[in-house]
Amino acid sequence: MAKKRQCSFCGRDESEVRMLITGLNGNICDDCARQAHDIVVGSPMQTTPEFNLKNLPKPKEIKEFLDQYVIGQDEAKKTLSVAVYNHYKRLKNISEGHDDVELEKSNIIMVGNTGTGKTLLARTIAKMLVVPFTIVDATVLTEAGYVGEDVESLLSRLLQECNYDPKVAETGIVFIDEIDKIARKGDNPSITRDVSGEGVQQGLLKLLEGSVINVPPYGGRKHPEQQFIQVDTKNILFICGGAFDGIEKRIANRLNTNVVGFDAVEKSARVDKGNMLQYIAPMDLKAFGLIPEIVGRLPILTYLKPLDRLALRDILTEPKNSIIRQYIYLFKLDGVDLSFTDDALDFIVDKAIEYKLGARGLRSIVESIMTEPMFEVPSTEQKKLVVDKEFAKKQIEKTNLNILSRQMSE
Repeated sequence: MAKKRQCSFCGRDESEVRMLITGLNGNICDDCARQAHDIVVGSPMQTTPEFNLKNLPKPKEIKEFLDQYVIGQDEAKKTLSVAVYNHYKRLKNISEGHDDVELEKSNIIMVGNTGTGKTLLARTIAKMLVVPFTIVDATVLTEAGYVGEDVESLLSRLLQECNYDPKVAETGIVFIDEIDKIARKGDNPSITRDVSGEGVQQGLLKLLEGSVINVPPYGGRKHPEQQFIQVDTKNILFICGGAFDGIEKRIANRLNTNVVGFDAVEKSARVDKGNMLQYIAPMDLKAFGLIPEIVGRLPILTYLKPLDRLALRDILTEPKNSIIRQYIYLFKLDGVDLSFTDDALDFIVDKAIEYKLGARGLRSIVESIMTEPMFEVPSTEQKKLVVDKEFAKKQIEKTNLNILSRQMSE
């Protein structure tokens, strides 16, 4: 009786698989061959193109690139462009072996209301430099041993972006969003553990300053038998962003207490009360709940202005990947010529200001207006669609956004 052929990997015989490939000294079934292909394609051995330090763009070039995607925020763009340029100039100096003066790393913290472009600025710079980039949310982080994610998970996601090559990851950028959500719960030290606030800040210190970290390759909790990837964070640029809701009151209190003397009234009059964030200082972050060690490791502090009506109008149409251009292109793929009237664009901006959601709210409003056309038009022979104010208003009234508008006005 002939012996049945079996897969040398899973042990199933040829009657249990769709295909069995025979070799000189073994066999492999179609399922195992498919899994082997997936392992090879996702292997860390794949090479990732490294960022070329020789072609480092100048700060003005970085800002010009940012201007194509981000409207306004000139002060933040300048600060960010200089900081990123100096950081990679520092890496270039290290790679060339120059050690006359040891240059320190300069991490960045951006303060601004929701929807003002903090994440977009960081993502656009990473796109220009072609470096590994990841966005992580600080709200899910806890101290080691508690439910949540360890601070090392920030680096796990960066490693995933560069096929687990630590050398490439060490030239990357990590954007830590919602950094204000890990603020200390009170000014006085608590007798109980603040595991998602001050505890996380303490854990971030070694990452921000620069040290060799044992990173679990697939995230999650550490355990003794797990294999780790060692990543040196001294050359990773950390950009932190947060809304810091309510910090304007702390800034106002500080400015008022500092105004003393005969010219107190004159100094008070010079303060722009409509944009208090422009006067932000490290002491305000400390008063908000960031520990002094964290503030010291984020030496570059910049702010983003609240978006006014003109900025929101430009955001709709001006950037390369503006919201309106995206929808025009979506309809173009179906052979439909889509256009918006000026009245319709002004109506969308008015609604965004009304809902107080910043640039992020523009997308929600346009999506509410275009959902029904995107559902109906592809099934028709229609070749042209013009969205005017009346059409936009009619579509908004059908959605939950109209209910939200009434609730906010009551």
